[in-house]
Amino acid sequence: MGKGPGLYSDIGKKAKDLLYKDYQSDHKFTIATSSVTGVTITSSATKKGELFLADVNTQLKNKNVTTDVKVDTNSNLVTKITVDEPCPGLKTIFSFTVPDQRSGQIELQYLHDYAGISTSVGLTANPVVNFAAVLGSNVLSLGMDVSFDSKTSNFTKCNAGISFSNSDLIASLAMNKKGDSLTASYYHIVNPVTKTAIGAEVTHSFSSNVNTITVGTQHALDPLTTLKARINNSGKASALIQHEWRPRSFFTVSGEVDTKSIDKSAKVGLALALKP
Repeated sequence: MGKGPGLYSDIGKKAKDLLYKDYQSDHKFTIATSSVTGVTITSSATKKGELFLADVNTQLKNKNVTTDVKVDTNSNLVTKITVDEPCPGLKTIFSFTVPDQRSGQIELQYLHDYAGISTSVGLTANPVVNFAAVLGSNVLSLGMDVSFDSKTSNFTKCNAGISFSNSDLIASLAMNKKGDSLTASYYHIVNPVTKTAIGAEVTHSFSSNVNTITVGTQHALDPLTTLKARINNSGKASALIQHEWRPRSFFTVSGEVDTKSIDKSAKVGLALALKP
């Protein structure tokens, strides 16, 4: 575990990664190349049904400044400039998208042994301001995440969460959607040698009185191959196997079946990532 509580986005992240990361029903191919000068070019192509999407990302690192420029098939040019630690614990991020004139944004992140703060503001005449803060330690932390739209003078987001961690488990509770949704998550490392872990997430919506329950597990068959599985209370069961066939290069096969409608075809996703 790290020294500080991290950022608000870290609350419940371990459980979310176990339950949702790398699962997909699309076909995706990613290849990256890099040079000794600090330039990395990553090309990605995704097939979603009959739709084909692609993008090319160029990353340039110079000392503590990282510049990312991405172009996609929708003719969007996304630029992000990150300055890491202009002073201890601080990170600044400036981003904008062309041709969206309202996409400009500047973000500040600050990490301390007992606090994690993130704030962003849109670079428009009437910006949306976001502020998130976490106080505590790497064992127990409490945080909040709010967004205020200066154009409508309304809070567009108001979330709060608490997290408890020790060497082999992480539990969190978060109130989202302005108090309409309550989510509890749990992540437990069963065997660190085989990377065996279990996780669960329960979400209750007060407005619709609907509960969503997802449980899952992961296990390393060997140092290079990981198996994951999950199921939710809607009867949808998913599984994936991921193999690191060379350093940082992964081949992933995932599938999903609706156990309440066995007659429906299973969804199968493939992903290949080639990185130097």
